[in-house]
Amino acid sequence: MAGLAATIGRGAMSNPLVDMSKPDVIFCIGTNMTECHPVAATELKKALARGSRMIVADPRKIPLAHLADLYLPIRVGSDVALLLGMAHVIAREGLVDQGFMDTRTADGEAFLEHVQAFPPEWAEGITGVPAADIEKAAIWFGSAGMGAIYYTLGITEHICGVDNVQSLCNLALMTGNIGREGTGVNPMRGQNNIQGAGDCGAVPSNFPGFQLCSAPANAEKFSRLYGREIDAEKGVTKVTALNRCGESIHAMLIDGENTVVSDPDRKHCEHALRSLEHLVVIDIFLTETGELADVVLPATGWAETDGVCTNTERRVQRLRAAVSPAGEARPDWWIVSQIAQRMGIPGFEFESAKEVFNELCSVSPIYAGLDWDRIDRGEYAWPVPEKDHPGTPILHQKEFKNGRGLFKVIGYRDPAEVIDDDFPVWLTTGRRLESYHTRTQTGRSSGIDYLLSEETLEVHPADVDAWGLVDGESCRISSARGSIKIKVEATEQSPRGTVFCSFSFGDTPINLLTGSGYDPVTETAELKVCPIRIEAL
Repeated sequence: MAGLAATIGRGAMSNPLVDMSKPDVIFCIGTNMTECHPVAATELKKALARGSRMIVADPRKIPLAHLADLYLPIRVGSDVALLLGMAHVIAREGLVDQGFMDTRTADGEAFLEHVQAFPPEWAEGITGVPAADIEKAAIWFGSAGMGAIYYTLGITEHICGVDNVQSLCNLALMTGNIGREGTGVNPMRGQNNIQGAGDCGAVPSNFPGFQLCSAPANAEKFSRLYGREIDAEKGVTKVTALNRCGESIHAMLIDGENTVVSDPDRKHCEHALRSLEHLVVIDIFLTETGELADVVLPATGWAETDGVCTNTERRVQRLRAAVSPAGEARPDWWIVSQIAQRMGIPGFEFESAKEVFNELCSVSPIYAGLDWDRIDRGEYAWPVPEKDHPGTPILHQKEFKNGRGLFKVIGYRDPAEVIDDDFPVWLTTGRRLESYHTRTQTGRSSGIDYLLSEETLEVHPADVDAWGLVDGESCRISSARGSIKIKVEATEQSPRGTVFCSFSFGDTPINLLTGSGYDPVTETAELKVCPIRIEAL
């Protein structure tokens, strides 16, 4: 959100999923889409069947790479170098959309001058991708009538995550591949309703609707709404909140997140939560995080809940309960409202999800034209600024929210930690098709557990031999923060010198190892890059 908003004004997917089947050239970077977004990826497969070209940049030869016309096996953490090299070639070959740059962007001249210093040969030295392939990717994308960019957490979970996102925006702006059908800069959200959570204000720098906390007028608006003064300053991220546990923060409520398994540097996380005087967890199962809580409040599952979801393409949809809640389970909105009321905080006298959503619509410009009744049968992509507005499936068509798209002059920097003699192997983490996030739900399904019952470490067969490991046997992997045992899986999906595993299994706590650094703007952890040492057992 931060990278997109500062560059093109909206921190969201610019085009609908149906557009995925339309581009001439598709550039997928940092996204294992067929495993992590398999339903959406069907649209991408339609494009390939129609004759679209696809470029895939990823450290691993993921299933998506096997579908690609051009695969760029990038070294972990070197995305900015690759994108600078591509921008250099696009400028050098005269593939810049000068008309678009002149009429709809700013700071383009400084950017074009900047990228002259980063030829593909320079990028090859950092990324490991052959210069000829970088040139080919750049020419394909720069020549496309419709070129679309798709990315996920492989781009954002770095100390330079904002730089990565803004580098992708630079490519779209210099080629005019934004604001039209079959184009755009499109982040695929990592979880259901993540977009909706941001829309509601679950971002430290924003009020609902991405209204900046730093703007005094916004603070005044929400102070009037809630009848109490609200400071015009942003809140803290979860990273900062955990750092302050036991010092300035003594109580915490965690709603629907298994922090102990999903957060980096597990020892630090557990210590922080144990330092609290009072921890409350709201969830549908007793997770590893819930086991540390003083109070666990049972929430309703998706089939027991009335509400609204805004998905990755900004599409606002009604959710309808199919069954009654089990036991004492209650909807999250009801639990939070009851806690607020019993603490004597006004403004939470909600009787239904309808009332909650209608309040959101009344205070958020991007939802201003919607209400509970209007979305009863319709689906609208925000912004919907007024009643009878049809919604906005494609953003940035006539103008950017901030007037012009802003080019960002960005340089390459190494990850927070790089390999050395003590930790000579790159570890990167992610998700697997058969398990979802921390397995709070999928780990309780016998059928899914049959498909994937344990975590393994993907190691290239040549490295298995060179390091004295045995396929199917356990090894020990260690970082500067800790070590764990894990079973070896020999596979050419991971390149030599780089290994992979997911963070989904609580009994294989990969997050004991990760946590070397954070993006200075968003405080997003660098979960995709972690130097480790591997020892045979």
